[in-house]
Amino acid sequence: MEKRLIECVPNFSEGRNREVIDSITNSITAVEGIRLLDVDPGEATNRTVVTFVGEPEAVIEAAFRGIARAAELIDMRQHHGAHPRMGATDVCPLIPISGITLEECAELARQLAKRVATELNIPTYCYEAAAFTPERRNLAVCRAGEYEALPEKMNVPGKGPDFGDRPYDEAAARSGATTIGARDFLVAVNFNLNTTSTRRANAIAFDVREKGRPMREGGKVTGKPLKDENGKPLMQPGTLKATKAIGWFIDEYGIAQVSMNITNIGVTPLHVAFDEVTRAAAARGIRVTGTEIVGLVPKRTLIDAGRYFLHKQQRSTGLPESEIIRIAIKSMGLDELRPFKPEEKVIEYLLEAENTSKKLVDLTCSAFADETASESPAPGGGSISAYMGALAAALGTMVANLSSHKAGWDDRWKEFSDKADQGRRLQDALIHLVDEDTEAFNGIMAAIQMPKKTEAEQAARKAALETATVHAIKVPFTTMQRAYDCFDLLQYVAEQGNPNSVSDAGVGALAAEAAVVGAGLNVRINAADVRHRPDVQQMLADAAELVAKAAQRRADILAIVNNIIDK
Repeated sequence: MEKRLIECVPNFSEGRNREVIDSITNSITAVEGIRLLDVDPGEATNRTVVTFVGEPEAVIEAAFRGIARAAELIDMRQHHGAHPRMGATDVCPLIPISGITLEECAELARQLAKRVATELNIPTYCYEAAAFTPERRNLAVCRAGEYEALPEKMNVPGKGPDFGDRPYDEAAARSGATTIGARDFLVAVNFNLNTTSTRRANAIAFDVREKGRPMREGGKVTGKPLKDENGKPLMQPGTLKATKAIGWFIDEYGIAQVSMNITNIGVTPLHVAFDEVTRAAAARGIRVTGTEIVGLVPKRTLIDAGRYFLHKQQRSTGLPESEIIRIAIKSMGLDELRPFKPEEKVIEYLLEAENTSKKLVDLTCSAFADETASESPAPGGGSISAYMGALAAALGTMVANLSSHKAGWDDRWKEFSDKADQGRRLQDALIHLVDEDTEAFNGIMAAIQMPKKTEAEQAARKAALETATVHAIKVPFTTMQRAYDCFDLLQYVAEQGNPNSVSDAGVGALAAEAAVVGAGLNVRINAADVRHRPDVQQMLADAAELVAKAAQRRADILAIVNNIIDK
């Protein structure tokens, strides 16, 4: 199960007073689960760009606290700087990293904007994906006239903020207005060229960037620039939407590069930009020799790229995540200038490195067995059932992968690649449930240890224990569902896959049934004290049905397997 992560990049109107900056960032990092990635103050702009990441609830709370602290410490009546600005917190975008959509981030941004206006009395505009009107998607429209224009904009239809609109007052004068929104991740990337010519690098950049190049008479470089009726240059658009690019020469490397910002990786993914820059360079007799990613990227950027290049090779994409990322690195030459280390460049991996809590799935096989055999009641049958389910999915995935590149089956690679992808999703979900089952058990233990001296404490403890118990039922029930889902994959690869691996499909079926039955036992034993609940009764009935159906599915698959082996 993919972890839900959001990046937040608030811009605060203070870039000179380190004490103020530190106070704001301290209020942000005080929220549990927040990772501060970067603090970039600018003296000339008198502005600091802060970057942090975390799960949605933590990010929203941290953003609110940062905005509140900035409003306390920054008086916009005294602010001067080179960068356009409208408030103590000038802009605050939410950016989806993993497990969450841009649309969900937009709704969270609107909720945050409303809270900022209601609780902090700060006028707030919503922009980009969170905008309520098309024109306000553009930050420049929301910030038109900057801080100084607020007296004329507030309480004026079509100009006032989306939340907290009112006649201009003392509070607005001090804090200014804030613009909150949601946008996709911006990737900064340089494409290395086998030339030292800045002019040629620029030509390639102009070929591909969305803005394109100025149009000239006769289509010649030396022709007179063409202009519209308003005197503005006419532009020939480039081939890549949501990109900005220029060419430059880098003394450090002795090469020219096309330097690009991809402002929406949903519109133009990194691998699409790479292929298009490669095409445009080749048309001018130049090669792209590698790629340099500046800063951090979401994991999906590399996963999507790896899958794309595997598909071009007509290879299965149902591979381990690390292998898909390795294909992306090699395909785009991310390691040409220096070693590319995913653990240092991928946001999710940086966060995982900070999490020092021990996970069962990170243990070796023998260590996992030893941990299970210890005197502790967890991990127990629930975690083992989830792991057996993961192994069932892994076996089905393996057979699909082997089938995708079987000699003579070249025209079937996509068919089996899709099946391998299905298996990877099931495997990932079940691997996640290995630790979640133990965490659910620990939740019950925590509830049992709650104080129970007073009636109020007893009631709170009872409620917490029931909630934890129901969760401890839902987790193995989910394991049953995902493990049962493995049967479709296993039957398909048994019937249609590489016959030399059919026994692996059979073992997978046995493991899947064991996972369903084992997790079912945990559902039943955990339900002992809450059987009165209708939702628990339904899960028990559904669990019994899954156990019965799993036995039949296992028998059907083994019959197929034995028939093929005995031919």
